[in-house]
Amino acid sequence: MSIDFHEIYRAHADEYDRMVSAEDCDGNLLPALKRAARLDGARVVEVGVGTGRVTRMLLEAGVSHVIGIDTSEAMLSVARGRLEGSGLERTLLQTGDAAAIPAADASADVAIAGWTFGHTTQWAAGTWRARIGQFVDELERVTRPGGAQLILETLGTGALSPAPPNEALAAYYEFLEAERGYQREAIATDYLFASPEEAAKACGFFFGAQFAETILREGWSRVPEWTGLWSRTRDLTG
Repeated sequence: MSIDFHEIYRAHADEYDRMVSAEDCDGNLLPALKRAARLDGARVVEVGVGTGRVTRMLLEAGVSHVIGIDTSEAMLSVARGRLEGSGLERTLLQTGDAAAIPAADASADVAIAGWTFGHTTQWAAGTWRARIGQFVDELERVTRPGGAQLILETLGTGALSPAPPNEALAAYYEFLEAERGYQREAIATDYLFASPEEAAKACGFFFGAQFAETILREGWSRVPEWTGLWSRTRDLTG
């Protein structure tokens, strides 16, 4: 049975947040973001806010303001709750479409999209290249010349080395690199849970029962996870 990510994002935001809160147990993601872009004082546009995990990292890094969008109001509601008392006043979080980001041209120092465009390779399998091209164009539109555009996607869950999990994502990543000029960095972002049983429960609802069985069979309380960070700088003449 295929996993209904639309339903997860619509109706299971709390469970999703509990799972991703266990990700990146070594804290490798924020240093990678800082290597890719100057965050201190930056104006940021974030696509695919989810429950705000990356938003919180950005605020911790000292960004001045985040305009964030997601298609799921349920996810944004959790994000707002998690941000209470820790920077919510520096954010504007709203539902929105990656093909029409509600931000002015050249208004962001950094535009970032986290684990969101890749779904299009399945949700719009026949037209993903054109659709994702629109999304990337929008990231470029809202970024000032000299600003950074960052895209985060999976390079494997339960894998011991980083690689695209399927052919569709491999084609998408090649599109980013060969046609859109992005550079890739692979980052270890393992999940850490109290026990294999907790890991299987937390990850199984999102990645499926078969993966939950793998976690139990391998005895993983630390679940291997790889994240790809694709980055490029907008041309100063753009």
